[in-house]
Amino acid sequence: MKKPLIGALSALLLAGAGGLAGAAPAAARTAEPAPPKAAAPVAVDFAGTVALSNCSGSLVRLPGSAAGDPALILSNGHCLETGMPGPGQVVTNRSSNRSFTLLSSSGGRLGTVRASKIAYGTMTDTDVSIYQLTSTYADIQSRYGISPLTIADTHPVAGSAIKVVSGYWKRIYSCNVDGFVYRLKEGSWTFKDSVRYTSSCNTIGGTSGSPVVDVATGKVVAVNNTGNEDGESCTVNNPCEVDQSGKVTVRKGINYAQETYLIPACFAPGNKLDLNRAGCVLPKP
Repeated sequence: MKKPLIGALSALLLAGAGGLAGAAPAAARTAEPAPPKAAAPVAVDFAGTVALSNCSGSLVRLPGSAAGDPALILSNGHCLETGMPGPGQVVTNRSSNRSFTLLSSSGGRLGTVRASKIAYGTMTDTDVSIYQLTSTYADIQSRYGISPLTIADTHPVAGSAIKVVSGYWKRIYSCNVDGFVYRLKEGSWTFKDSVRYTSSCNTIGGTSGSPVVDVATGKVVAVNNTGNEDGESCTVNNPCEVDQSGKVTVRKGINYAQETYLIPACFAPGNKLDLNRAGCVLPKP
């Protein structure tokens, strides 16, 4: 995984009816509607991102979240202040007073928000942590003028343009979803259906927990977590890809993220974690 850092390290083609001039009176022709224009890409900046002491993260909402709900912060399981969860370990509803630096659209420091608990954290199947804050979305909007990013509830799409936004480094990486990995093995951990980036997202330590934002929608589709640094196979900081037949592939210098579309199904109204909800398939304690 992208090692946590300590301390200061911190066109559209327009289809015209091309018939011969004068072939028929204009009034007698039925004009075909022009194809719809593709939606303009969303401007992705640092608004909604946060910096942790050792990682990156983002202020997020679920599709059904309300302004008065306690706000949530998304990061990696391996960024938890309690240490990296072991294989099979799931942390839920554990008290926390961790602080997060909330950033402006340009990456400037707006202020600090604080956790009340770790709602969910694991490195089993995925690599995710979700903190619940002492503030509501409305509180944060009123005080800082910042709205949360929305976690998409649909699977990301291969080829999509994405941006990985690191609040720790105040750096934005731009690339595409290269594809999906059946199993990504790293040391003792195994991640399922991981996102593989194209090579231009050359993320580094401290970018762990960065939201992966779909440029077309502006929604979070994954959380950045690891990459193969040295070309080793299946070791820590050198994850390997394993396909359904068991074939192992090593891609030195390629980086990965964990999908987040499974998260919304595991939260009830009020942003309350409920791993027993219908459709929730996140690992349970």
